[in-house]
Amino acid sequence: MSTAYVPQQPQPAAATGAPSGLPPTPPHASEATRLLCAGTYLDPAYRDRVIDELHLNEQRLVAPSLGFDAARVLAHALRARRQELLWAGAILGLWAVGSVLSGGLLAMFLVPSLYLAIGGWVRGRAAHPPLYRLVPAFLLRWWGRFLFAFLLVVTVVVAFGTGSDDSTSDDSTYGSDDLYGSSGSSGSSGLYGDSSSSDLLVPSTDGLDSLIKPWQAWFTLALFALIALCLAAQRGQFARALAAELSPQRFPDAASDPAEQAEGQRFQRLKNRVRIEQHAPLVMYHEARPFCGAGVPYETWVLAVELRPDTEKEQRPISNRTVLETVRPLLAQLRLPADYAAHLGRDRLRWLEIDECVFLPAEGLLRREEAPYHPQAFEDHRARAVEEGAEKRRHFLRIRVGGWEEELVVTVFVRIHTQGRMLTLEIAPHVLLPVREDFKNADRTAHRFRHNNVLGKAAWAVARVPGSVIGSLVVLGRGLVYGWRLLTGGYAGALPDGPALSVRELGSAPAGSTFQEMDAERYLRNVQDRVANGVRNALAEAGYLTGEFVQKVTNISNHTTTNFEKVENSTFAVGKHASAASTHNNTNANPNPNPTKGPSTDGNG
Repeated sequence: MSTAYVPQQPQPAAATGAPSGLPPTPPHASEATRLLCAGTYLDPAYRDRVIDELHLNEQRLVAPSLGFDAARVLAHALRARRQELLWAGAILGLWAVGSVLSGGLLAMFLVPSLYLAIGGWVRGRAAHPPLYRLVPAFLLRWWGRFLFAFLLVVTVVVAFGTGSDDSTSDDSTYGSDDLYGSSGSSGSSGLYGDSSSSDLLVPSTDGLDSLIKPWQAWFTLALFALIALCLAAQRGQFARALAAELSPQRFPDAASDPAEQAEGQRFQRLKNRVRIEQHAPLVMYHEARPFCGAGVPYETWVLAVELRPDTEKEQRPISNRTVLETVRPLLAQLRLPADYAAHLGRDRLRWLEIDECVFLPAEGLLRREEAPYHPQAFEDHRARAVEEGAEKRRHFLRIRVGGWEEELVVTVFVRIHTQGRMLTLEIAPHVLLPVREDFKNADRTAHRFRHNNVLGKAAWAVARVPGSVIGSLVVLGRGLVYGWRLLTGGYAGALPDGPALSVRELGSAPAGSTFQEMDAERYLRNVQDRVANGVRNALAEAGYLTGEFVQKVTNISNHTTTNFEKVENSTFAVGKHASAASTHNNTNANPNPNPTKGPSTDGNG
């Protein structure tokens, strides 16, 4: 079966040149949502942070979910954890029962497994760890592999050994004479004899009979086979999910998603709360992270000009609303295709979204349900906030473009304020970078495992047997710690708080491709150019001079550079001839754009 997938494109425009309708893919069915759901099976660290933010800390309001559905990501994160706990319990049970029934032989393999685990912990999750971590981790892991291989070879030799049985061992090996044979001749068949040339390849196991019995060796090998089967079945379960409910064809049908149908009053309650909050025009924020969820900031800048009357024109009152209503139609024109390309509908600017949002601090709420998400409450806040120059409650015009199947999301927040014959323009561009590369490769990883031969699947599983016992202990330990925190943390009765992180930002790559850079820069340039032109037109129509405003925009533009590949402390050229100069203010950015990036653990992936 072919796994090739061509993302669905927007439909052609109507004859008027306007978009034919809303984008065909809603947030819960977007490609970004699907890849983030797959990532919860691949990376346990990412999965744990999703659950901690959206399930454990239920007092926190969710960050805006631009182009994806955080509730569906949470559903799959909880499902992936349940599956991982079940498999970890089964594998650990096999180790525990096997250690007893094998007479302690299986327990001897715990020592090299511990070396492997310590080596992995010393190395850390960084893609390129420092030398002081890399060297001891290398030594510990290879020593653990050597010990495990040595014990395994001994076990196999004993299991397939051809030593004497118990009834004759005393005569053949430990006879009445010494250990080296009764006659001392070179033909002796003692432990160090050379009675057969096959001894050079298969050492005699007679001396091991007192320590390891053949039945113990066979029982240990059988348990290893069972553990390998469990690991292969766990991986196969993940691979089947990628071909079924997480496939591009079936994922849009959320009603049939088994993760969405999971029982649990807490999950269902939080899922409904997340879906109320995540796409609302009211943004409840934490003071330290006001734009959490919008992505990496590309230089928030402020431009202020004095309102100087034009003596040749009649002055009219100018308000924040007046300027916004002048800017908005110009932005809407970006949706219109060129006359000769009216039949094409693949430019993401045609689906540009323009709305108004109000930012409110979460401090002061007594219950999460008290947040004013009701439409009438939002309208009241918007009516009052649009003309305010307030500090905590802020009104923004929000312009969003979702490109690359919502993997590249460009959002520009625009705020205009007139006070004391001064006009202040605030522009805060943000970019959500593409989903992590290992998440995007989930389909390839699952397809390769499903279509691998039996030998390849067996080799994959056998290579992970040594670390399975410590890995299962860690998984169950994390589950117990989470359960204890859930019972004793008092999160249900805690005061509401703003979002601490965005699960979309956690799943973002550190940089995008060249094509994505070009698209993001194009979106930002178009949006800022229209905003600047709209403000200039509003000033001119109200009878004010525009020369100072144009000059300041030009001055800012001439001191800007763009570097998409370097995320931190970078700036997009987002206006005519360029855009805002970069500073080192990065308080709204995720301090670690990809904290869970690194060598993925086995988990369910």
